[in-house]
Amino acid sequence: MDTDTDGLERTLTGQPLAEAVRTKEITMSTRPVIHISNVKKVYTMGTNKVFALRGVDLTVSAGEMIAVMGSSGSGKSTLMNILGCLDVPTEGSYELDGTRVDGLNRNQLADLRNQKLGFVFQGFNLLSRTSALDNVELPLLYDRSGRKLDTRALATESLRRVGLGDRLDHQPSELSGGQQQRVAIARALVTQPTLLLADEPTGNLDSHMTVEVMALFQELNDQGITVLLVTHEPEVAQYAKRIVEVRDGRILRDHPVIDRRSAADDLATLNAAGPDADIAVLEEAA
Repeated sequence: MDTDTDGLERTLTGQPLAEAVRTKEITMSTRPVIHISNVKKVYTMGTNKVFALRGVDLTVSAGEMIAVMGSSGSGKSTLMNILGCLDVPTEGSYELDGTRVDGLNRNQLADLRNQKLGFVFQGFNLLSRTSALDNVELPLLYDRSGRKLDTRALATESLRRVGLGDRLDHQPSELSGGQQQRVAIARALVTQPTLLLADEPTGNLDSHMTVEVMALFQELNDQGITVLLVTHEPEVAQYAKRIVEVRDGRILRDHPVIDRRSAADDLATLNAAGPDADIAVLEEAA
């Protein structure tokens, strides 16, 4: 957020902060971020039909942090693609923050992704010869709403938010794996999305960096950002508030996390144990 010359606090889009907060509170209290009903996805391959999703119902409220789990071929990636407006269901309905998604054309889906969603990927997907600041600013250049007034300031603030305010000019090759994922998270946050979608965000990280990134996700969630992540790691899922298990194109179980772990506490334990400590230290501490 920024402060204008009259001392009136405003968001970086120019909207008065108090108004933005009231609007967000009203929105959060009246509708879910995600609501899908009887969603099916069928792929036709020659004369064969592959049923990737077989009637999925899911509701995600604002402020939740959900881990979607499932083995290869379970349908979790197809579900993530549909939730991310990268694909459309064959049958069923999908509402994203009050907007009906099924039936939208390609351009409408692209606009919705830019305005409502932030993506974090396993492979970071950063431009290799581009600074952290330019990487984070990139999604704003595709924004056709005209709401983002100062893209450079927004990108700088987003990097500061993930603890990289002193790495603005660094290229990915000059950053650690954990720092690169933080840049990717900053890029996902810069459009001020309704929902943060993370697909195996710790898959390329070691134990220490995994906990570091999950601490950031928990911190962002504590600030009110809705997070949905796909993971095959039970240890990572324990940092979420809710686990959705997918099997054979259906939701097998949907349950709250019992004994949820604090990534910040786990990170402190790892740091205290020294630079060579691994996840076994956390198991011993538990």
